[in-house]
Amino acid sequence: MNVDTISDFLAEQRDQAPEELQPLVLEFETLWERKLWHQLTNALLEFFNHPGSAPQRLQFYKVFILKFADKINQLKLVDLALKAATQCRDNQERLSFLEAVVKKVDHEDSQDAYVFATIAVARVKLDLGDLDGARKDLDTAERILDNFDSVESVVHAAFYDTNANYFQAKSDSGSYYKNALLYLACIDVKSLSVEEQRQRAYNLAIAALVSSSIYNFGELLLHPILDALTIDDRHKWLHQLLFAFNRGDLAAYDLLASHISSDPLLVQHTRQLRQKIYLAALTEAVFRRPPHDRAMSFSTIANETKVHPDEIEHLIMKALSLDLLRGTIDQVDEVAHINWVQPKVLDMKQIENMRQRLQEWDSSVDKLGNWIEGVGQDVWA
Repeated sequence: MNVDTISDFLAEQRDQAPEELQPLVLEFETLWERKLWHQLTNALLEFFNHPGSAPQRLQFYKVFILKFADKINQLKLVDLALKAATQCRDNQERLSFLEAVVKKVDHEDSQDAYVFATIAVARVKLDLGDLDGARKDLDTAERILDNFDSVESVVHAAFYDTNANYFQAKSDSGSYYKNALLYLACIDVKSLSVEEQRQRAYNLAIAALVSSSIYNFGELLLHPILDALTIDDRHKWLHQLLFAFNRGDLAAYDLLASHISSDPLLVQHTRQLRQKIYLAALTEAVFRRPPHDRAMSFSTIANETKVHPDEIEHLIMKALSLDLLRGTIDQVDEVAHINWVQPKVLDMKQIENMRQRLQEWDSSVDKLGNWIEGVGQDVWA
């Protein structure tokens, strides 16, 4: 296609563009003629980012951008291609389009763009239900990412988001939770819409509760995304339930348990949730005790956790196997000797309990000092 044909194309597209975008299209021709590829790329990104450009993106990519695709930043080329792909008729067409993009940027000096495009292909395969194909592409992307010294955060964000979607489709809550949090670490949460923040917070909270490998919600409880659950009354119970688990609050759990029926995944894991709150109550009971007073009888634990006495030993063994606690069990005397409890995020009530313990410790140290001073007067003299 010669310059005159490009000029005709741009003139045609300018007439079809919304009025506020027409000056930008007019600028494209000037930048194209002067071969100012960097400025042209940025102008095209500005155009593609405008919602009004949507119907024209695919044509712009195929007719205009591909003419100088090798001359511009390949990561930005993929970004433009992804925005153009949103206008494909269906996922099958989108897959073919993106696979062509992958081939175009598969060069030694543009592996970041190759990874970015490969992840996009994996995302479409997920939408098509091809989980094995998506996993293969994600594994390819991960191997290359692991060899990078540094890469644009947008690439890592795309990888973690798509990886999270894959694990969600596979019902692997633990892996979904990990990758979803890593995705949020790569972006500005404020860039997400309020509804998307709420949905991501909801999915993360459910994953944390039902996962068989997650017993410490600290990273999620400290994340600003969780505030999205408090915006309306529909999901405040889930926010409260997470904090109830964190502090091992059996009474709060029983009050909130009626909401569990609103989510099929929680209903499916009702028994596991009950075991989790018992474990949380156990670790909280240990945490509240001073380090020198952590030899707990089975009857004391049963009273603290509301677990049947016959199941106490199994509960303690479960906590030890999950590394929530460390210590030993005296089966003869039915006493658990705990010497370590897994650290966790504290709410205000737990912080107040710790403050009281520190005050008690300070008072004990003061009394010990007075005693030493009293019995050792002759020595000091």
